[in-house]
Amino acid sequence: MARKKGKARKAARKNLPVNEDEFKKAPHTFVFHRGVIGKNLLQLMLDMRRVMEPYTAATLRSRRKNVLKDFVSVAGPLGVSHFISFSRSDANINMRIMRVPRGPTVTFRMRQYCLTKDIQSSLKKPNMYARQFQQHPLLVLNNFSKDQPELKLAATLLQNMFPSINVHKVQLSDIRRCVLFNYDPETKLIEFRHYSIKVVPAGMSKSTKKLMQNKVPNLGRYQDVSDFFLNAGQLSESEAELDGEHNEVTLPQAMASRGNMITQKSAIRLVEIGPRMKLQLVKIEEGLCQGEVIFHQFVSKTQDEVAAARNVRRKKKQLKENRKKNQDADIERKEQEKAAHRAKCVAGMLKKKGMDPTSKNETVTYEDDDDTEYYRKEVGEEPDPELFPQHQRGGPGGKRKPFKRDFSSSRKKFKGSSKPDTEEKGGKASTSKPFSPDKWNMSNTGRPKGRVMNKRTVGKGKPGMQGSKGKGKVHGGKGKVHGGKGKGQVAKFKFKMSKSKR
Repeated sequence: MARKKGKARKAARKNLPVNEDEFKKAPHTFVFHRGVIGKNLLQLMLDMRRVMEPYTAATLRSRRKNVLKDFVSVAGPLGVSHFISFSRSDANINMRIMRVPRGPTVTFRMRQYCLTKDIQSSLKKPNMYARQFQQHPLLVLNNFSKDQPELKLAATLLQNMFPSINVHKVQLSDIRRCVLFNYDPETKLIEFRHYSIKVVPAGMSKSTKKLMQNKVPNLGRYQDVSDFFLNAGQLSESEAELDGEHNEVTLPQAMASRGNMITQKSAIRLVEIGPRMKLQLVKIEEGLCQGEVIFHQFVSKTQDEVAAARNVRRKKKQLKENRKKNQDADIERKEQEKAAHRAKCVAGMLKKKGMDPTSKNETVTYEDDDDTEYYRKEVGEEPDPELFPQHQRGGPGGKRKPFKRDFSSSRKKFKGSSKPDTEEKGGKASTSKPFSPDKWNMSNTGRPKGRVMNKRTVGKGKPGMQGSKGKGKVHGGKGKVHGGKGKGQVAKFKFKMSKSKR
C-alpha cells in the first residue's frame, strides 16, 4: 500500500481513533447555570465549556424545571465526574464546583470576570484556532499552600477536574493550552487564566524567523535577499519579541511547527485566550449542596452550634428515610390488595358461570392485564368466550375501543318561533316537551301580543332569533335585546323568550 503524503497524511493523523480506556478514565464535566443569570454570565458559562473541552458536554441544554437531581441521574451513565454551576443573586455571582456523586461542593464568589471575546479584541495577534481544543489543557496551580486545609482541599478538587498527564508518554504537540489558578495570599483571591501555548525557534534572527513563517514577506523592494537579512530596522514594533532565558527550553521531541527541531532551543510563549476571572473561596460543604459545612469564609460557629446543626440534619435524614419506607410499604400493600381483589373477581365470575373456582390446587391469580394470554400459557388451551367477557368488548385483541358519543339523535334544532307540541311531518307525528306558561310567566300562546308586562311596551312584535337587534325602551334607553323585531320587548321579557327557545 502506498504511503500517504501531504494533506491526506495530516487528515489521517487528525482522525485517529481515541483510546476508549483513556476516554473513560478521564474526568468529564457538566457546565450549566441555575436560575436567571443574564446574557453576559451566560456567555461566560459557554466560554467555560470551551475551556473544559473535549471532556465536557459542549451542547448541554437545561430548562427551568430541571433540578440538580436530574443532572445527577444522567451523570452516572455518561461518566460525568464534576459539575460547574453558575448562579446569580441580587448581590453576588457564585460559581460552584461539585464532585459527583458524593461531593464535596466548593463555592466561589466571583469578584471580576472578562469574556473571551473581550480579550481577543484587545490582542494585536490573537492565537485562536479550532484544533487546539481537541486536546485537554495543562493545569498549573500556583501558591496553593498545604498548611491551610481549605486551600489544600480546593487544590485537590481542581486538580482532579482535569485529566492527568504521563510525562513519559505525553506528546508535546498535543499540549496546546494551559489553565492557570494563582492564589494571592494578600487579597485571598484566586486568579483564573486560560492561555494558548506557542513554540517558536530560538537563536535565530528576526528576519530568519519571519521568512520561516507560513506567510512569506514582501521582498520586492530589495535588490538582493541578503539586504532583507542584514537590514535590522525593517521589522515593526508590533513584532517585537521578549524571548530570553526565562522561556527558552531544549525540545526533547520534534514539534509540528516550522523551525522547532529536536535538541534545539525554542522559546515558549503564552497567548491569552480567555475568559479571565477573580474568585474568592467562600464555602466548602459535604455532599452536593446539602451536607455539613466544613469551611466558611464569613461565618464561624461554636462546637455547640455545629453539633445542633448536625442533629437537625440527621433528624431530617431519618424522617426522609422513614417516609420512603412507608411509601414502599403502602405500594406493596396496594399491590397485594389489587391482586387479591382480582383473584376474588375471577372466582366470582367462575362461580357465576357454574364452574368450581377451587377445582385446582393453585389459586387462580392474574398478575398481567392480559388474562386471556395468561390463561393460554398456564392451561395450554384456548379459554371459553364466557370466561373473560371484558375482553369481548374490543375484539379479539382484548383492547377496548374508544368511546365516541353520537350526537345525531340528541341534537336539538333551534327554531325561531314556537310551534305546537305535535305536528305532522311526512305522515309521522313528532312530539316535543309541553311548554309551561307558569314557569316563564307568559301567555298560553308563547308569543308576545301587545302590552304584556309593562306600560312602556308599545305595539305588537314577533319574537326573533337570539341576539337580533330591536328598538324601544329597554330599561330607559336603546340597545341590543334578546327578544325580536319591532318595539316594546323589555329586557326581562326577551331573556325569558331566549330561554324558552333553547
